[in-house]
Amino acid sequence: MPQPRPFKQVDVFSQVPFMGNPLAVVLGADGLDGAQMQAIARWTGLSETTFVLAPRDPAADYRVRIFSPEMEFPFAGHPTLGTAHALLDAGMQPKGARIVQECGVGLVHIERQAGGMLAFQAPPCTARALDPALLPLLQAALDGMPATGGVVVEMGIRWLCVPLTDAAACLAVRADIAALTALLAACRADGLALYGAHSAGGPADYEVRALLSEHGALVEDPVTGSANACIAHLLAGADYRVRQGTCLQRDGRVAVSFRAGHAWIGGACLTVVDGSILA
Repeated sequence: MPQPRPFKQVDVFSQVPFMGNPLAVVLGADGLDGAQMQAIARWTGLSETTFVLAPRDPAADYRVRIFSPEMEFPFAGHPTLGTAHALLDAGMQPKGARIVQECGVGLVHIERQAGGMLAFQAPPCTARALDPALLPLLQAALDGMPATGGVVVEMGIRWLCVPLTDAAACLAVRADIAALTALLAACRADGLALYGAHSAGGPADYEVRALLSEHGALVEDPVTGSANACIAHLLAGADYRVRQGTCLQRDGRVAVSFRAGHAWIGGACLTVVDGSILA
């Protein structure tokens, strides 16, 4: 029989309600099977829904499973921060100084930072350059916007990361969905992550957009932790800040920092729905 389970919806990568990327979090999800979790994720209709479970690894504070309406992911960025926020909001006391999340890629470390910010340490990744033979398809996917290449970075989810000349070029892209679908299939990537630098004094250091093809339809993700973590692998060096979601009338903000060879992806989170779900 269904039972009430604590449920929250969290706005991730924003200090202003409804301007970031929403996440549904089902707390106390032990006893639900994968099919039930997938059905709930399909019902919420959000880009991701997470399910909090008792950890299997004694070093972890909790285990999480992450579902889109269509499939399960071993890792995703905004669900990592949003789930940690939801648990802290519900009174969780981490075992140590850092929060430790167990998920499909292993253990992910999360820090609490000044001003209530959270940041996760980007998991290990692999990278491969886009096959030059696919450059014409990339140009077609960008509807003619100039691009000289890209890198597929895999971090549990695979993003084709493509630098553009500047932030204005990034914002101007109107993707061709047929070419984008073919490009992502050809390079075995889950989505296209575009980035371009803002001029000095701009709203951030970089503008980022994350584009996906879902059932042949173009979908833009408002603010994307995993895509920013993959881009950080390519931009490793000085700390920087990102704006994402502008074309969707959102105002997502991501802080990227580097310590001891690791990228940390941070942002603010807000609880906007707090209640229970029968599941």
